[in-house]
Amino acid sequence: MHKRNGKLSLLIAGAATGALVLSGCSGAGSTSGGSDGDHTITALMVGNPQMEDIQKLTAENFTKQTGITVKFTILPENELRDKVTQDVANQGGQYDVATVGAYEVPIWAKNGWLHELSTKSAADTAYDSADLLKPMVQSLTGDDGKMYAAPFYGESSFLMYNKDMFAAAGLTMPEKPTWAQVAEFAKKLDDKQKGVAGICLRGLPGWGELFAPLTTVVNTYGGTWFEKDWTPKVNSPEFKAATDFYVNLVKNYGEKGAAQAGFTECLNTFGQGQAAMWYDATSAAGTLEDPKASKVAGKVGYAYAPVDKTAYSGWLWTWAWAMPKTTKHEDDAWKFISWATSKDYEQVVGKNLGWSRVPSGKRTSTYSIPEYKESAKAFADVTLGSIENANPQNPGVQPRPALGVQFVGIPEFADLGTKVSQEVNAAIAGSSTVDKALTDGQKLAEDVAKNYK
Repeated sequence: MHKRNGKLSLLIAGAATGALVLSGCSGAGSTSGGSDGDHTITALMVGNPQMEDIQKLTAENFTKQTGITVKFTILPENELRDKVTQDVANQGGQYDVATVGAYEVPIWAKNGWLHELSTKSAADTAYDSADLLKPMVQSLTGDDGKMYAAPFYGESSFLMYNKDMFAAAGLTMPEKPTWAQVAEFAKKLDDKQKGVAGICLRGLPGWGELFAPLTTVVNTYGGTWFEKDWTPKVNSPEFKAATDFYVNLVKNYGEKGAAQAGFTECLNTFGQGQAAMWYDATSAAGTLEDPKASKVAGKVGYAYAPVDKTAYSGWLWTWAWAMPKTTKHEDDAWKFISWATSKDYEQVVGKNLGWSRVPSGKRTSTYSIPEYKESAKAFADVTLGSIENANPQNPGVQPRPALGVQFVGIPEFADLGTKVSQEVNAAIAGSSTVDKALTDGQKLAEDVAKNYK
């Protein structure tokens, strides 16, 4: 579909520019070279709780079993995207394995930047690749039908709410709320004097930060980035209505410092009892239900992603382990990937850190583990239902030209989405307007559309 595939390197190099100044963030990211007898691999991963957990557990479990040492580099989401893109696209060879997502994998597979993992997973009988959830595998599959990354955990999005706050206010959350209802709840529950926000929403710039939740709002409001024939619709009435709603909601009833808040900041805010609601990734629930990490454990309710014109609006995502073609330790890298995404690893997490912390949403068998079912009973059904009803082919009210719920599955979207998010962020901060953001965004989208017309 892409008429100018050669343009990809320039686009990705531009997206990765910021990573050049970040290369000193961690000493763990040393080059993966060495003699044939060197059983050390380097891993780059996003700084989410599940990744912090595997860093804690690897030495005492994986390394003891295999003799393979893993040197980890952990970065915030936006920095991770820049860093891994720079390394993989430029064939830098700095990392043997890296966490990437459903957006990057099909594009990078098409460009020959990743090892395919279907052959290895099929040959590894203990791995049980048939147990992997099909929506996750499909999101990580290339045009050749092979899997190019293994899902570490999978997620959709849903609405989390503080049951105590709702009960105290005499409010009841529907199983499938509308955004209009959510706005009313936020208005009633926002209490600046007590330091409680009505809702927490991402305001941090980035196509995978602010625009992950916002694009799902655009979808359910009837908007889209592009119509089926690649007509850009960024300044359409529906896109504008959704963005106005989101910006006004977070400005009026959102968390303090919303313009600097991403997933991690909202996880901390809601987990500390400083927000009545939070719309974000289903994978957050495991941390929220861990009393060692959350003040609201046992007090959280979970509802489907809010809607307007569609029946469902949750996104579909997986953070997955990929192996760049440049790795010099292919066998050791696969051993780590297979362990990190295995049934055995889930047992290690459950027994060492608590069952709610199991990286779920990737295997059918996870939902048959008695201990996990008990610990996840508040959110497991809504999580699975959200994943199963996410529709990357048709997430809105009109046909789409590319796959993706919270993104458009083309190389240019990383740059497009990030630039528009920066302008929407300025509107949240009060230094610009939604009209300006979307007028400028339409021009950028028109430039992208020329590649496909």
